[in-house]
Amino acid sequence: MKKFGRTLKSKAARALCVATPGLLMASLLAGCATPPPKTDTADYQAYEQQNDPYEPTNRFFFKVNNTVDRYAFKPIAEGYVDITTTGIRNHVGNFVTNIGEPARLVNFMLEGKPRDAGTSLVRFLVNSTAGLGGFFDPANDLGYPETDTDFGITLAIWGVPEGPYIYLPVFGPSGARDILNLPVEFYATPMAVAPESTALNDFGYAETGIHLINTRAQYLQPIDQINATALDPYATFRSLYRQSRASEIQQIDKEDTPTPPDWTH
Repeated sequence: MKKFGRTLKSKAARALCVATPGLLMASLLAGCATPPPKTDTADYQAYEQQNDPYEPTNRFFFKVNNTVDRYAFKPIAEGYVDITTTGIRNHVGNFVTNIGEPARLVNFMLEGKPRDAGTSLVRFLVNSTAGLGGFFDPANDLGYPETDTDFGITLAIWGVPEGPYIYLPVFGPSGARDILNLPVEFYATPMAVAPESTALNDFGYAETGIHLINTRAQYLQPIDQINATALDPYATFRSLYRQSRASEIQQIDKEDTPTPPDWTH
């Protein structure tokens, strides 16, 4: 779920990435949940465990996102699935993943994971050339599989606490620590450092749109199932996000995937 809407590259997206944390915090402060009295031990412990002090505002944004998704993203994603094959969607996913490799390279270096940083570098160079701009993934076939990370995970490894749960407009489930990943992920892309041009801006809009649609298409069935069966979809998505992030942090913190593939031994 975490990749849904993660990477935006256009000028409008740049403004959104930079402005979202500040605007969101202002709205959150206006919509805090009232904690139960500490004398109500069970209720207070449940409140603390949820770590969702901005729940009223979060639920509002959850409803807004669901409405936008129901009438825009989901129908477009369903049409996209109808006119494409799984192979095409996989190639689009490879392309988006390749654009994110420089950001992963930087984060692995900040995390003290030199081998994973080397893998990201090799993947970007090989897939950008032999992989025809990243639409194919020959690096994986050579023994350099994708290993994901982001600045939120980097901060977690540095010991920064996750902070309260936050549901972002457009971007979805997050946390106070993970919000900082938005501007970092944008500026650590090839398009952010390239000379600005009309063609580059048009490419950014197109890449952003296809990325959102392609990613939404991956989760058509899981999201439908949760919305249809969960007693409280908001709480379910909150729990799934936290479990996913905890698993990712544990995995990346204990591994540093060897750069040399098996065929070099």
